[in-house]
Amino acid sequence: MNHVKIPQDRVGALIGAGGETLREIESRAEVRLDVDSENGAVQVETVGDPVTGLKGPEIVRAIGRGFAPEDAMELLEDDVMLFDLIDIDAAARNKKDLQRKKGRLIGEGGRTRQIMEELSGANVVIYGSTMGVIGRPEQVSMVREAAEMILEGAPHGAAYSFLERKHNEQKRDDLSYHRFPGGGESA
Repeated sequence: MNHVKIPQDRVGALIGAGGETLREIESRAEVRLDVDSENGAVQVETVGDPVTGLKGPEIVRAIGRGFAPEDAMELLEDDVMLFDLIDIDAAARNKKDLQRKKGRLIGEGGRTRQIMEELSGANVVIYGSTMGVIGRPEQVSMVREAAEMILEGAPHGAAYSFLERKHNEQKRDDLSYHRFPGGGESA
């Protein structure tokens, strides 16, 4: 049994209208959830496939850190899908610095966060003092590295260039992976 603590204001998102989201998580992740709506404590017990059940606590954590339930459920789509959490507070000197760093990660009108999503292919949410990322390992790694650049004070353009370079490498690797043998080249 796993214990996960989520913010009280996210309990409603975890449970959903009439308990619908909770039941869907239990069914798809093969777990049983016991939610204490008073303090946000959630007990996660695996009731089916143990490997699938490992994703249950991660889904609960992701919803607790601001992801929409349908985005958190993407963790079940593929065995390699990851949920990563970047602690913005750890990079900040004080509350004012935390707000500034958080603002830099979000960007004007949410543009920086959006660019991270578009170029990496991962889902990115900034909630409280954390930045959550859901994606394949290489996508999560791209976002983490770009976020760390921004948190360390690098210009946004440098982080965007890094993301664009990694995005192009990913596309090139995907193309070479899908190239058919013997297609048009003569010996």
